[in-house]
Amino acid sequence: MNATLERHDFLRSRRSVRRFHQEPLDPEVVERMLRTASSASSAHNRQPWRFAVVSTATARTRLAETMATAFRRDLEADGTAPEKIQAVVERSRARIESAPVAIVVCMDTTEMDMYPDARRAEAEQTMAVQSTANAATTLLLAAHAEGLGAVWNCGPLFAPDAVISALDLPTTWEPQALVLIGKPAEVPPERTRKSMTAVSRFL
Repeated sequence: MNATLERHDFLRSRRSVRRFHQEPLDPEVVERMLRTASSASSAHNRQPWRFAVVSTATARTRLAETMATAFRRDLEADGTAPEKIQAVVERSRARIESAPVAIVVCMDTTEMDMYPDARRAEAEQTMAVQSTANAATTLLLAAHAEGLGAVWNCGPLFAPDAVISALDLPTTWEPQALVLIGKPAEVPPERTRKSMTAVSRFL
């Protein structure tokens, strides 16, 4: 097969893995993935991403419990049945605690440009979010390159203060996502993707 096609096949073979073996990850591997993630493109090259690497069981449990409390509160406010709340919250907690490494991807906008008008200020904020998301996506691909499994979780967006408190993060770090990484215990099959005609226009 053509080498270029092989590279595309590799990129497309990434899956969202939610079940991991308990084997810890080599710190050098984790650092290598973060270096690759930090090579992502960013607006003005400001690199607003920040990574909180949660690799100890104690810290993961603290994060999982704090997020579970916030998750439970929101579901109760929604009027969700207690038994469903318990099942959903426990599943979320178990996923965080079972991953050898949990990386909270944060955004720090203190070095972004400042504008006096709301229109440009909003655009600058969006650029920071997009830049941070670029790094998170590159982190997922870096994990895939290491033969590891990973999954993107947006839970921190719903409980940013709880995450900052649980991990004692700087207040300028805005939690955007939680990436769970480890050796996959189960790799899910490919999910259906929308057709190119549904998502593209060629002009």
